[in-house]
Amino acid sequence: MRLDFFDLQLFLNIVDTGSLTRGAERSAISLQAASERIKKLEQYYKTHLFTRHANGVKLTLAGQTFAEQALLLIQQAKKLEQVMSPYAKGMTAQMTLWCNSSAQSEYLPILLPQYLVENPHVQIDLQEAESREIIQSIEKGTAKLGLISNFFHHSTLQTLEFSDDPLVLICPPLHELKNQQQLNLVDILHYPFVGLMQYHSLQQSIETQAKLLNCAIQYRLRLPNFAAIAQVVANGVGIAVMPKRAARRLNILYDFHQVELVGEWANRKLLLVAKNFDELPLSYQHFSQFLIEQKNHL
Repeated sequence: MRLDFFDLQLFLNIVDTGSLTRGAERSAISLQAASERIKKLEQYYKTHLFTRHANGVKLTLAGQTFAEQALLLIQQAKKLEQVMSPYAKGMTAQMTLWCNSSAQSEYLPILLPQYLVENPHVQIDLQEAESREIIQSIEKGTAKLGLISNFFHHSTLQTLEFSDDPLVLICPPLHELKNQQQLNLVDILHYPFVGLMQYHSLQQSIETQAKLLNCAIQYRLRLPNFAAIAQVVANGVGIAVMPKRAARRLNILYDFHQVELVGEWANRKLLLVAKNFDELPLSYQHFSQFLIEQKNHL
């Protein structure tokens, strides 16, 4: 027997009116049909739910238990209708994902179209920021979800590993560094650089590391994105630091050499971060689960 919400409501109508006849009337079915439905319930559960009297019906102990659970199920069904009805009316769920420049340019353009096609009611705004700023915004409650580098301290927040995101040096094909297998950041800071604009989170991170080494980067040119940087580096203007994923993609288009950077700062990971994933709005929880599930396919 498949449990029918109509039967649950019929049962509750009988309980509420104290009469099989009046319960059937409230449910807009005949007395015979109501009686048959209650009989099937009693046969299925192998117990009497009502005792019949001249003035109506009374619940048995089993009937009282059934009534309590039936009421909960009916309430849950009504709640389900309430929360689902906005989707039928075209409601959209709006989310903001804070992310560093690497996540924005190299990972999200691949993942977001898939998620948005699968979830047409969702709208996502991307807010690019430096990882430290993302952490501060989540701690203050002005942001809910972010993608950050693991290099930054975030002891009060929860994180999930999203992807490896190492940095590499790129240099012109004939540059003196091209034959190096590995380099530390300190080994390259005295060469002329091509960098991102100052507002880019990766550029801020590179400059922070340079200051810790008591070095000042000499920029020959600042550009708005990795593709532009790759092009001018290939033309011999200077060297640059960018995510390995971006360098691999752009090396197909531009002729430059890649050198691995060593050290904790360069061998970074991207982390999904939130104050508490279990306390996020349902839309954010669903989106977070999607991002983590996709990390093995990147």
